[in-house]
Amino acid sequence: MKLLSGLVIATCILLLAAQAHAQIARFEHIVLIIQENRTPDSLFYALCDTEPCSTKPDSTHYDIQTADWLNLNRKIQPQPVPLANTYDIEHRHSDFMDMCDFDQALNTCKMDGAGKEVCNSNIGCPRNPPFKYVDNSSGILAPYLFLATQYGWANYMFQTNQGPSFPAHQFLFGATSAPSSDDDHAGTFMSENLHTDANGCTAPPDETIQLIDANGVENPNNVIYPCTEHQTLADLLDSQGVGWRYYTPGAGDLWSAPDAIEHICQPVNQQCTGAEWNKNVALTPFYSLSDISQCKLRPVSWVIPSAQFSDHAGSNTGTGPNWVATVVNAIGNSKCTNPDGSSYWNSTAIVIVWDDWGGWYDHEPPTFLPYPEGGYQYGFRVPMVFVSAYTPSGYINNTRLDFGAIARFVEANFGVPMGSLTFADERSKHNLAEFYDLSQAPRPFVEVPGGPIPLGDYRSNKLPMLPPDDD
Repeated sequence: MKLLSGLVIATCILLLAAQAHAQIARFEHIVLIIQENRTPDSLFYALCDTEPCSTKPDSTHYDIQTADWLNLNRKIQPQPVPLANTYDIEHRHSDFMDMCDFDQALNTCKMDGAGKEVCNSNIGCPRNPPFKYVDNSSGILAPYLFLATQYGWANYMFQTNQGPSFPAHQFLFGATSAPSSDDDHAGTFMSENLHTDANGCTAPPDETIQLIDANGVENPNNVIYPCTEHQTLADLLDSQGVGWRYYTPGAGDLWSAPDAIEHICQPVNQQCTGAEWNKNVALTPFYSLSDISQCKLRPVSWVIPSAQFSDHAGSNTGTGPNWVATVVNAIGNSKCTNPDGSSYWNSTAIVIVWDDWGGWYDHEPPTFLPYPEGGYQYGFRVPMVFVSAYTPSGYINNTRLDFGAIARFVEANFGVPMGSLTFADERSKHNLAEFYDLSQAPRPFVEVPGGPIPLGDYRSNKLPMLPPDDD
């Protein structure tokens, strides 16, 4: 009898253990945290203080260049600058072309033209503004460095546009910045920002946005009103009955991508009034923390920071790393469970990506795609970190990726045929599958270290909601 009882107990223990490590078939939640305007060389320079770095890709080195940055016909040594620096660098399409310094013979960028870039204001602008890396002497980057080294790092993630934030966020939400499907397939995209307080379908009636054609030409007469009509990732999710939410500091901001999609915004008197908008757009990033704590996290979330936490040059307060750590820790420490019994941590993929290069130096040239769509793709390299319980510690990926790969990841995870939008999601051949292995037992969560600002400041929800900037 004792032997039988022992066998029963042992069997129960094994069953409980099996349940504790039950494998998930897919991620129940995907959280896209979108920070602002940085490059790997500039923001993650401090990785090389303790980790192996090399400009020759392999699976054990971070591709960060720490010396001999190219400045036209000479080499320049980068200098430190605070994360909360006081100046912002121009990063329009023309600035992309300057920094690229295209070599027709080799069909690639020389990446030596950053010396032509200037600040968009002379206030506090130093000499050689793009040739700076973020000073980590205070440990301010500790959360970012922890996430990059403990989870998955993309050596070659490129923004899927050759310009600033407005088109970048359109690609991150709908895999294109084209006005329509036909425009996308013809290689015509919205290529710049609007410099107004209201963007997309909330813009003033006489406002226009610049278009770029398949040859990479911005004709000043080739402009449209910035309210577009095409399918987005959100529409694909709706068709599958998959919920989503877009957390943003305000309606009409450059970064509030759904406000430029007419059927989602449904503008009336320059206000978004659509049912989809009212249901799925949350006009403060702090609601993401509330939804996590209340076990209301939707299957797909876009989390756009307020200015203070954005990393955007000239407008952040140096608290971006803490903000990202706060969101990751909220998920990792959550006691919420899904209907199948899995925890938020064991069922969530967090993709942290920066929307564009912001004018900062980076040594890695983009890969140009075939025409017609390739006239505006790829842009410059941006950082990306993939966080999940199924991502090996210290994983370094050397696949050349763009925002289309993020779209394909969302599609594949929720049973949507990859490339269904026929935009960047179709042109990309990768879907981030290498960053995780769901057949493995989930890793236990380890708290992401905070920085010098108390994390409670974020949860108090008393700080003003400000768009990161106007570019």
